[in-house]
Parts: sequence; structure tokens; C-alpha cells
Amino acid sequence: MEAAAKVQRQMVRLRGRSYVAFVFVPTVPIQDWLQEIDTTIARSPGFFAGRPVVVDLSSVDLSQAGIGHLLTSLQDRNIRVLGIEGVDEGRLTPSMPPLLSGGRSCVVEPSAPRKVEAKAEPKLTSLLLEAPVRSGQTVIFPEGDITILGSVGSGAEVVAGGSIHIYGALRGRAMAGVNGHTSARIYCQKIEAELLAIDGFYQTADDIDAVLRGKPAQAWLQGNTMRITALN
Repeated sequence: MEAAAKVQRQMVRLRGRSYVAFVFVPTVPIQDWLQEIDTTIARSPGFFAGRPVVVDLSSVDLSQAGIGHLLTSLQDRNIRVLGIEGVDEGRLTPSMPPLLSGGRSCVVEPSAPRKVEAKAEPKLTSLLLEAPVRSGQTVIFPEGDITILGSVGSGAEVVAGGSIHIYGALRGRAMAGVNGHTSARIYCQKIEAELLAIDGFYQTADDIDAVLRGKPAQAWLQGNTMRITALN
């Protein structure tokens, strides 16, 4: 008589991995907002390529058909929508991206009024890189500042929750204040950037004054406008 072999239970291994997603906040008229997206794509064709995108609908009142049309319009522009937030789940169909909540920069509570509270600045730390960031590399540090003792190559990307300090040439992309840190800044010794962004406000290479190119520069937010000036 043979004893039945005991089935070994397979352990499921779960791994965490985070991505930085663009949050689109459409405004009316939607067609004008889509034209702004087209302008961004025209200036930087690869800007949204392969990027997860979350659509925040809390600022517009779209019907189910309207949401469907918006999603189709974004899909036609090769923009991948990872999820939707800021809308009642009843307006979504099973074929639409899922309803998300819990993003770091905002909490959506559409059914109840909420008190306006002072926004506390997150406590920031820093990351020091002693090597250059080469073309094709991406450095993401949402917890605070990034300091790079070298250059950032064309096609490279640096994403920080705080400020970005580059003691060399910036030829790639630099995105600071990605978690709503509006006072974040970008500093570099030689500005030849493909894109600069602070708290969602951005400028592409075409927007940067030609007088500044190749010179030490800093970028910061003044209200809803990004300013870029030479470093003296």
C-alpha cells in the first residue's frame, strides 16, 4: 500500500513596483483641451509614449457617452489610460479603465463637502548620484531632492518629489515636485533640456529661450507659470 503524496502548496510571491503616472485633468471645452494635448505631442512626440495616465474627471461633468468619447480621443493619440478618478462609478462601463483612488497628491471625495485645510509640505529627503545619468536611463526618487554630480544625457530622465540639482549639462528630461511640491526647483550648470517640469507644469526645448541654452540656469514655479532664468 502506497501513501498518497502530500501536495505542496505553492507560495505566491508578490513584488511591489511603483510607476509615476501623469494625471490628466480635462477642462471644458474638451475639444480645446485636446488641442493642447495635440500641441504637446507635436512639440515632443515621445512625451506620453509608454506612460501610464490617470484621468481625473472631478473638474468636468461628463455623461457616460462623453467619458467614452474622451477615452477614445486619448486612445487615438496613443495615450494609455491606466485608470479614472473623480467620477461616480455608475458612469463607467466595464470596458472602461477602472476607478482609482488613493493617489498621493489628492483624495477624491465627490459625495461629501470637505473642509479646506492647509496643505502640509511633505518631509523631504535627498538622493546623491556621483555618476552621470546616461541616455535611456531613468532615475525616480519621489521622496525628495536629487543631486547629480554629472550630466543628464539626451533621452535620460530624472523624476524627483523635490528639487533637482545637476552639476553638469542637462540634455534629457527633468521633472521636479511630482508629488505636488510647488516650491521645487531645477538647477543645472548647462541647460540643453528636452523637457523641464515642476508639479505638472512643463516646458519643452522649443519653449526655452535660446539665450539661455548652454548656460547655468534654474527653473521654478511662479503661480501657474514656469520661469527659467540664468544662474549668476
